[in-house]
Amino acid sequence: MAEIKDKFWLDAEKAALVVIDVQEKLVPAMNQDLYKQLILNANLLVEGFKSLGLPIIATEQYSKGLGHTVAQLNGATEQDCIEKMSFSCFGEDKFMTALENSGAKQVLIVGMETHVCVFQTVLDLLDRGYIVHLVRDAVSSRFKSDYENALSTAAQAGAVITTTETALFQLVKVAGTDGFKVVSKLVRQRTS
Repeated sequence: MAEIKDKFWLDAEKAALVVIDVQEKLVPAMNQDLYKQLILNANLLVEGFKSLGLPIIATEQYSKGLGHTVAQLNGATEQDCIEKMSFSCFGEDKFMTALENSGAKQVLIVGMETHVCVFQTVLDLLDRGYIVHLVRDAVSSRFKSDYENALSTAAQAGAVITTTETALFQLVKVAGTDGFKVVSKLVRQRTS
């Protein structure tokens, strides 16, 4: 059943993290419980990906109007954020180039809003043959009903709905390695 493992098991040699539109002026409109969870878990994933030397791609939707990526998202934007106007990240050539250059076949998605930019990007990724892991505890919307509908519909479309810890431990696979030690320390710091 290699197809099952290929889809549901993240592989550090094939994975990239995409951080979508976690921007200053969007924050007040978000469901605050979902947003707090997003910041905590997106930071864990960013730190995990950085420590494992894996690619991270970050986007900003119309930053002139919506501001830049929030300061609380440590390290996600050490490289330049990709500015976009379309809701799907695939509306921006720089995103497609960055994703191709990463060599990733599996894409972990975090960000906001779950039912707009995140969801449309998930559909475009799936349509182009990528394996998509949508991190349910690292995405947010204004309304929980939109968040829940987007997760459900993304799963129906073929995305794997996952969690932060599931993703991180899949990437390291075994205990005792340097990667495991870093990930283990990160998740011990997690408070919810």
